[in-house]
Amino acid sequence: MSGGTRARWVDEEVSTTFLHKAQDFISQHQDKPFFLYFCLTEPHVPRMPATQFRGKSKLGYRGDAILQLDWTVGQIQQQLQLLGMDKNTIIIFSSDNGPVLDDGYVDGAVAQLNGHQPAGPLRGGKYSIFEGGTRVPFIVSGQGVAKGKVSNALISQMDLLATSAQLVGVKLKADEAKDSKALLKTLTGEDPKGRSTMIQHAQTLAIVKDNWKYIAPSNGTAYMKLTDTETGNLPEDQLYDLKNDIGEKTTLLLNILKK
Repeated sequence: MSGGTRARWVDEEVSTTFLHKAQDFISQHQDKPFFLYFCLTEPHVPRMPATQFRGKSKLGYRGDAILQLDWTVGQIQQQLQLLGMDKNTIIIFSSDNGPVLDDGYVDGAVAQLNGHQPAGPLRGGKYSIFEGGTRVPFIVSGQGVAKGKVSNALISQMDLLATSAQLVGVKLKADEAKDSKALLKTLTGEDPKGRSTMIQHAQTLAIVKDNWKYIAPSNGTAYMKLTDTETGNLPEDQLYDLKNDIGEKTTLLLNILKK
Protein backbone atom coordinates (compact mmCIF):
# COMPACT_ATOMS: atom_id res chain seq x y z
CA MET A 1 0.00 0.00 0.00
CA SER A 2 2.90 2.36 -0.63
CA GLY A 3 2.07 5.60 -2.42
CA GLY A 4 0.22 7.58 0.21
CA THR A 5 -3.50 7.88 0.85
CA ARG A 6 -4.39 7.50 -2.83
CA ALA A 7 -3.06 3.93 -2.72
CA ARG A 8 -5.20 2.83 0.21
CA TRP A 9 -8.23 0.58 -0.06
CA VAL A 10 -10.99 -0.67 2.22
CA ASP A 11 -10.80 -4.45 2.67
CA GLU A 12 -14.58 -4.83 2.84
CA GLU A 13 -14.93 -3.18 -0.60
CA VAL A 14 -12.28 -5.15 -2.50
CA SER A 15 -14.60 -7.99 -3.54
CA THR A 16 -17.42 -5.77 -4.80
CA THR A 17 -14.89 -3.57 -6.63
CA PHE A 18 -13.63 -6.62 -8.54
CA LEU A 19 -17.25 -7.60 -9.23
CA HIS A 20 -18.05 -4.19 -10.70
CA LYS A 21 -14.93 -4.34 -12.90
CA ALA A 22 -16.01 -7.75 -14.19
CA GLN A 23 -19.55 -6.52 -14.84
CA ASP A 24 -18.21 -3.51 -16.74
CA PHE A 25 -16.08 -5.83 -18.88
CA ILE A 26 -19.08 -8.01 -19.72
CA SER A 27 -21.20 -5.00 -20.66
CA GLN A 28 -18.47 -3.59 -22.88
CA HIS A 29 -17.94 -6.90 -24.71
CA GLN A 30 -21.50 -8.22 -24.93
CA ASP A 31 -21.63 -7.83 -28.72
CA LYS A 32 -18.64 -10.08 -29.45
CA PRO A 33 -17.06 -13.26 -28.08
CA PHE A 34 -14.98 -12.74 -24.96
CA PHE A 35 -13.12 -14.62 -22.25
CA LEU A 36 -13.32 -13.40 -18.65
CA TYR A 37 -11.07 -14.84 -15.94
CA PHE A 38 -12.52 -13.62 -12.65
CA CYS A 39 -10.50 -14.42 -9.50
CA LEU A 40 -12.68 -14.00 -6.44
CA THR A 41 -11.02 -13.04 -3.17
CA GLU A 42 -13.28 -15.24 -1.02
CA PRO A 43 -12.73 -17.21 1.13
CA HIS A 44 -9.01 -16.40 1.18
CA VAL A 45 -7.58 -14.44 4.07
CA PRO A 46 -7.85 -11.73 5.15
CA ARG A 47 -11.55 -12.51 5.30
CA MET A 48 -13.33 -9.17 5.45
CA PRO A 49 -16.89 -9.68 4.15
CA ALA A 50 -19.02 -6.69 3.21
CA THR A 51 -21.39 -5.35 5.85
CA GLN A 52 -24.43 -6.96 4.20
CA PHE A 53 -22.97 -10.45 4.79
CA ARG A 54 -21.29 -9.98 8.16
CA GLY A 55 -22.82 -12.27 10.79
CA LYS A 56 -25.28 -13.82 8.33
CA SER A 57 -23.76 -17.31 8.13
CA LYS A 58 -23.38 -17.94 11.89
CA LEU A 59 -20.01 -19.49 10.92
CA GLY A 60 -17.81 -16.45 11.49
CA TYR A 61 -16.07 -14.32 8.90
CA ARG A 62 -15.14 -17.37 6.84
CA GLY A 63 -18.75 -18.47 6.52
CA ASP A 64 -19.81 -14.90 5.73
CA ALA A 65 -17.15 -14.70 3.02
CA ILE A 66 -18.48 -17.88 1.40
CA LEU A 67 -21.99 -16.39 1.40
CA GLN A 68 -20.53 -13.35 -0.35
CA LEU A 69 -18.79 -15.60 -2.87
CA ASP A 70 -22.08 -17.32 -3.68
CA TRP A 71 -23.83 -13.96 -4.07
CA THR A 72 -21.04 -12.61 -6.30
CA VAL A 73 -21.26 -15.56 -8.70
CA GLY A 74 -25.02 -15.07 -8.75
CA GLN A 75 -24.58 -11.42 -9.73
CA ILE A 76 -22.52 -12.47 -12.76
CA GLN A 77 -25.12 -15.05 -13.76
CA GLN A 78 -27.91 -12.51 -13.33
CA GLN A 79 -26.15 -9.99 -15.53
CA LEU A 80 -25.69 -12.56 -18.30
CA GLN A 81 -29.41 -13.33 -18.12
CA LEU A 82 -30.43 -9.66 -18.23
CA LEU A 83 -28.23 -9.09 -21.28
CA GLY A 84 -29.58 -12.22 -22.97
CA MET A 85 -26.13 -13.80 -22.99
CA ASP A 86 -26.78 -16.79 -20.75
CA LYS A 87 -27.83 -18.95 -23.72
CA ASN A 88 -24.42 -18.73 -25.41
CA THR A 89 -22.06 -18.38 -22.46
CA ILE A 90 -20.26 -21.16 -20.59
CA ILE A 91 -19.39 -20.56 -16.95
CA ILE A 92 -16.72 -22.63 -15.21
CA PHE A 93 -16.44 -22.34 -11.43
CA SER A 94 -13.49 -23.92 -9.62
CA SER A 95 -10.92 -23.45 -6.86
CA ASP A 96 -7.14 -23.56 -6.62
CA ASN A 97 -6.85 -25.94 -3.66
CA GLY A 98 -8.68 -27.54 -0.78
CA PRO A 99 -9.83 -25.72 2.34
CA VAL A 100 -7.83 -24.31 5.24
CA LEU A 101 -9.29 -22.69 8.35
CA ASP A 102 -6.44 -21.13 10.34
CA ASP A 103 -3.76 -19.91 7.96
CA GLY A 104 -2.19 -17.45 10.36
CA TYR A 105 -5.18 -15.10 10.67
CA VAL A 106 -7.13 -15.30 13.92
CA ASP A 107 -10.64 -14.55 12.63
CA GLY A 108 -12.75 -17.17 14.39
CA ALA A 109 -12.76 -19.64 11.51
CA VAL A 110 -11.92 -22.56 13.81
CA ALA A 111 -13.89 -21.49 16.88
CA GLN A 112 -17.04 -20.72 14.87
CA LEU A 113 -16.99 -23.77 12.61
CA ASN A 114 -20.13 -25.10 14.33
CA GLY A 115 -19.77 -28.65 13.04
CA HIS A 116 -19.23 -27.69 9.39
CA GLN A 117 -16.70 -29.89 7.54
CA PRO A 118 -15.10 -27.84 4.74
CA ALA A 119 -13.51 -30.90 3.07
CA GLY A 120 -16.47 -33.20 3.68
CA PRO A 121 -15.31 -36.84 3.76
CA LEU A 122 -11.93 -36.02 2.22
CA ARG A 123 -8.67 -36.31 4.14
CA GLY A 124 -6.28 -33.37 4.38
CA GLY A 125 -6.73 -29.84 3.05
CA LYS A 126 -4.69 -27.02 1.58
CA TYR A 127 -0.96 -27.91 1.41
CA SER A 128 -1.83 -31.65 1.39
CA ILE A 129 -1.32 -34.34 -1.25
CA PHE A 130 -4.43 -36.07 0.06
CA GLU A 131 -7.71 -35.54 -1.81
CA GLY A 132 -8.73 -32.80 0.60
CA GLY A 133 -5.94 -30.69 -0.84
CA THR A 134 -6.06 -31.59 -4.52
CA ARG A 135 -9.71 -32.43 -5.29
CA VAL A 136 -11.53 -29.13 -5.75
CA PRO A 137 -14.99 -27.87 -6.78
CA PHE A 138 -15.52 -27.91 -10.54
CA ILE A 139 -18.89 -26.75 -11.84
CA VAL A 140 -19.75 -26.11 -15.49
CA SER A 141 -22.96 -24.56 -16.82
CA GLY A 142 -24.17 -22.98 -20.02
CA GLN A 143 -25.05 -23.71 -23.62
CA GLY A 144 -24.52 -27.37 -24.54
CA VAL A 145 -23.70 -28.46 -20.98
CA ALA A 146 -25.71 -31.27 -19.40
CA LYS A 147 -27.95 -30.01 -16.60
CA GLY A 148 -28.14 -31.56 -13.15
CA LYS A 149 -25.44 -34.09 -13.92
CA VAL A 150 -22.60 -35.21 -11.64
CA SER A 151 -19.52 -36.62 -13.37
CA ASN A 152 -16.82 -38.80 -11.86
CA ALA A 153 -14.47 -38.10 -14.77
CA LEU A 154 -10.88 -37.24 -13.91
CA ILE A 155 -10.02 -33.76 -15.19
CA SER A 156 -7.44 -31.08 -14.40
CA GLN A 157 -7.58 -27.32 -14.68
CA MET A 158 -4.61 -27.70 -17.02
CA ASP A 159 -7.03 -29.30 -19.46
CA LEU A 160 -9.00 -26.07 -19.81
CA LEU A 161 -6.40 -24.72 -22.25
CA ALA A 162 -6.62 -27.56 -24.79
CA THR A 163 -10.35 -27.92 -24.20
CA SER A 164 -10.97 -24.21 -24.81
CA ALA A 165 -8.94 -24.41 -28.01
CA GLN A 166 -11.07 -27.37 -29.07
CA LEU A 167 -14.23 -25.43 -28.26
CA VAL A 168 -13.35 -22.44 -30.46
CA GLY A 169 -11.72 -24.49 -33.23
CA VAL A 170 -8.10 -23.47 -32.64
CA LYS A 171 -5.51 -26.08 -33.47
CA LEU A 172 -2.64 -26.15 -31.00
CA LYS A 173 0.93 -26.67 -32.16
CA ALA A 174 2.84 -29.76 -31.12
CA ASP A 175 4.88 -27.83 -28.57
CA GLU A 176 1.89 -26.02 -27.05
CA ALA A 177 -0.04 -27.10 -23.95
CA LYS A 178 1.76 -30.44 -23.74
CA ASP A 179 0.25 -31.29 -20.36
CA SER A 180 -3.27 -30.28 -21.36
CA LYS A 181 -5.91 -32.68 -22.67
CA ALA A 182 -8.76 -31.70 -25.00
CA LEU A 183 -11.81 -32.95 -23.10
CA LEU A 184 -14.71 -30.92 -24.46
CA LYS A 185 -17.19 -33.82 -24.39
CA THR A 186 -16.16 -34.54 -20.81
CA LEU A 187 -16.62 -30.88 -19.86
CA THR A 188 -20.12 -30.76 -21.32
CA GLY A 189 -21.15 -34.06 -19.71
CA GLU A 190 -21.48 -35.94 -22.98
CA ASP A 191 -18.61 -38.34 -22.23
CA PRO A 192 -18.29 -39.90 -18.75
CA LYS A 193 -14.59 -40.52 -19.32
CA GLY A 194 -11.85 -37.99 -18.71
CA ARG A 195 -8.15 -38.37 -18.18
CA SER A 196 -6.78 -41.85 -17.57
CA THR A 197 -3.94 -40.55 -15.39
CA MET A 198 -2.99 -37.42 -13.47
CA ILE A 199 0.25 -36.45 -11.78
CA GLN A 200 -0.08 -34.36 -8.62
CA HIS A 201 2.44 -32.62 -6.40
CA ALA A 202 1.90 -31.09 -2.97
CA GLN A 203 4.53 -31.86 -0.34
CA THR A 204 5.31 -35.03 -2.33
CA LEU A 205 4.47 -36.73 -5.63
CA ALA A 206 1.28 -38.64 -6.35
CA ILE A 207 -0.15 -40.38 -9.40
CA VAL A 208 -3.84 -41.04 -9.95
CA LYS A 209 -4.90 -43.65 -12.51
CA ASP A 210 -8.55 -44.49 -12.87
CA ASN A 211 -9.65 -44.96 -9.24
CA TRP A 212 -6.20 -45.73 -7.85
CA LYS A 213 -3.93 -43.20 -6.18
CA TYR A 214 -0.26 -43.79 -5.38
CA ILE A 215 1.65 -41.43 -3.08
CA ALA A 216 5.44 -41.59 -3.17
CA PRO A 217 7.46 -41.87 0.05
CA SER A 218 8.59 -38.63 1.64
CA ASN A 219 10.59 -37.55 4.65
CA GLY A 220 8.63 -34.31 5.04
CA THR A 221 6.45 -33.48 8.02
CA ALA A 222 3.29 -35.57 8.25
CA TYR A 223 1.28 -32.96 10.11
CA MET A 224 1.24 -29.15 9.92
CA LYS A 225 0.27 -27.93 13.38
CA LEU A 226 -0.33 -24.33 12.34
CA THR A 227 -3.05 -25.25 9.83
CA ASP A 228 -4.12 -28.57 11.41
CA THR A 229 -3.41 -30.39 8.14
CA GLU A 230 -2.29 -33.94 7.36
CA THR A 231 0.15 -33.44 4.51
CA GLY A 232 0.29 -37.02 3.22
CA ASN A 233 4.03 -37.27 3.85
CA LEU A 234 5.05 -40.76 4.98
CA PRO A 235 8.34 -42.63 4.60
CA GLU A 236 6.45 -45.56 3.04
CA ASP A 237 4.59 -45.99 -0.26
CA GLN A 238 0.86 -45.38 -0.10
CA LEU A 239 -1.85 -46.77 -2.36
CA TYR A 240 -5.54 -45.91 -2.08
CA ASP A 241 -8.68 -47.15 -3.82
CA LEU A 242 -10.53 -43.86 -4.30
CA LYS A 243 -13.68 -45.60 -5.50
CA ASN A 244 -14.22 -47.38 -2.19
CA ASP A 245 -12.10 -45.22 0.10
CA ILE A 246 -12.49 -41.56 -0.87
CA GLY A 247 -11.25 -40.57 2.60
CA GLU A 248 -7.92 -42.37 2.02
CA LYS A 249 -8.15 -44.16 5.36
CA THR A 250 -6.66 -47.51 4.32
CA THR A 251 -3.35 -47.70 2.48
CA LEU A 252 -3.45 -50.96 0.55
CA LEU A 253 0.32 -51.25 0.04
CA LEU A 254 0.93 -51.41 3.77
CA ASN A 255 -1.76 -54.08 4.11
CA ILE A 256 -0.20 -56.14 1.34
CA LEU A 257 3.25 -55.89 2.88
CA LYS A 258 1.90 -56.93 6.30
CA LYS A 259 0.38 -60.07 4.78
